[in-house]
Amino acid sequence: MSDAPRIVRKKTGNFLEDFRPGQVFRHHGGKTVTEGLLAIFGDFSMATNPLSKNARYAKAYGYRGLVCPPALTMLVAFSQTVEDISENARANLEYVDMRFGAPVYVGDTIEVETKILGVRPSSSRPNLGIVTVQSTARKNIGARDEAVVMTWQRKVQVYKDDESVEVEGFEIEPDAVDCELWLPKYGGHDEYAALAHLSSAVSYFEDFEPGTRIEHSRARTVTDEHIWLTGILDNTSQVHCNQHMIDRDPKQYVGGKLIIFGGIPFTLCLGLSSPDVGDNALGDLVYKTGSHTAPLFAGDTVYAATDVLGKRDLPGRQDLGVVETRLLGFKYERDEGATHDDAPPGWKKTQIFTLDRDVVVKRRSHYA
Repeated sequence: MSDAPRIVRKKTGNFLEDFRPGQVFRHHGGKTVTEGLLAIFGDFSMATNPLSKNARYAKAYGYRGLVCPPALTMLVAFSQTVEDISENARANLEYVDMRFGAPVYVGDTIEVETKILGVRPSSSRPNLGIVTVQSTARKNIGARDEAVVMTWQRKVQVYKDDESVEVEGFEIEPDAVDCELWLPKYGGHDEYAALAHLSSAVSYFEDFEPGTRIEHSRARTVTDEHIWLTGILDNTSQVHCNQHMIDRDPKQYVGGKLIIFGGIPFTLCLGLSSPDVGDNALGDLVYKTGSHTAPLFAGDTVYAATDVLGKRDLPGRQDLGVVETRLLGFKYERDEGATHDDAPPGWKKTQIFTLDRDVVVKRRSHYA
């Protein structure tokens, strides 16, 4: 009898050939939002809205306490889907119809489930295909304040486990999910005006003009801290943390090195835009569509800009309005000897992210 141990080589996550129409995953773990998580990602992203920074301010507006920014809610919820949906992905391609519901506070527990809506095998790369899913996140399941906090669809490029397997494509309709942004009732002008110095004086609904591009002044360099940030979200995708895997077959992976989890530039671009767009927001209504247009790697510096596309009234709320925007993220890459109108000499500007975002913003007439 051999003394050698029996070896079992585990495979984690699903591959393209594993997904079925209407299949539902109730994802492992769940996650309780802690003060540490709120502080880490609020500070990293450079978000400025006082609702997530100042408990006195948040409570005066009718919230139970500090409110998780929508980007953090998205990070916590999205990361729970990775093990089942995108552990074996090459890239996340697009977000669709991302809507927000109940506010999330420190101590709330978020759990997520995902339905498979479609699979489309690649016609040019036989080892890949696109999977479309619909995910819904709920907080405090079984408690009196159980509620949907967000729902969204996404498209992700996933590898096959066995390239020789024929995969039949399919597409089904998404479910109708009731997810309406919760907003506190309006109080009184004088009470809010006494707090007006805590937020920006120039980012009320009246200040936005359609046809304007706001170039945000701040930027942030992302280092290999991204590995740790991704880990504390329980995002297990190996393309973000396993350099040895990539070194064994660098041509198979984007850039031949660790790619930064898309949620990092997502939340960072929102944070960089916060002083100019989100400081007087009471919530993000919907992200109609969003995509990562180029990869981000350790050492890259993220910048952001916002196009103001339109404005509209919010039905039933004279104190608020909706600002329709397109958030753009970009980085600069060396381009020796070249000149570009939108970059310093020797550099080129590369767009990395875009997000069509409708924001619910206070009117100065009612709050300042």
